[in-house]
Amino acid sequence: MSSRENILARIKQARESRPEQLIPQPDFGSPIYHEPNGSLADWFQENLELVAGTVLRPQNLSEAVGLIAQLQKEENWQNLFCADPQLQKALSGQVNIQQNEDEFLQLDAGITGCEFLVAHLGSVMISSASPSGRRLHVFPETHLVVAHQRQLVKYLDDAMMAIQAKYHGKLPSSITNITGPSRTADIEKTLVMGMHGPKKLLVLLCDEPF
Repeated sequence: MSSRENILARIKQARESRPEQLIPQPDFGSPIYHEPNGSLADWFQENLELVAGTVLRPQNLSEAVGLIAQLQKEENWQNLFCADPQLQKALSGQVNIQQNEDEFLQLDAGITGCEFLVAHLGSVMISSASPSGRRLHVFPETHLVVAHQRQLVKYLDDAMMAIQAKYHGKLPSSITNITGPSRTADIEKTLVMGMHGPKKLLVLLCDEPF
């Protein structure tokens, strides 16, 4: 027997003498995700803050507007943009919103609503169908999201089903899931915040719907 034949014979013998390995059948009916211990609002806040986002918990829209006015003063924001008519109406008289489109690229903060909040990921789902459009979550240094607890869902799957139901299967051309401030580590594996979007993400999560 040649050396090659001897090696192949030993391999065959080892394979045939190896005991049968029984792999248990997976439980396909078990849940994929762990259930939250507390409320969806607490879960969302915990997960967003883990990725450097900020959550404030006003009681209602009026209180949220008061917090934005306070932030504008503290942060010395000169250019705030908001394209959502409902939010514009609420902010009127309390928050100075920039209306001059020529100043858009110099904006300090963008104020938008959202489609849904995904508690499991601490993510904000927005779409091009919203009154805020596509740009207010990309250009500003700070992105302020005004939302309420009825927009909270447990998982991304739930958010996708909810947005399909909301638009009756005719999905918006762009759906974006924002998880914390913009970041990248493509260059030299150095983390850089705000490379392709806001450096700060702040969600004002109201208890009451609006």
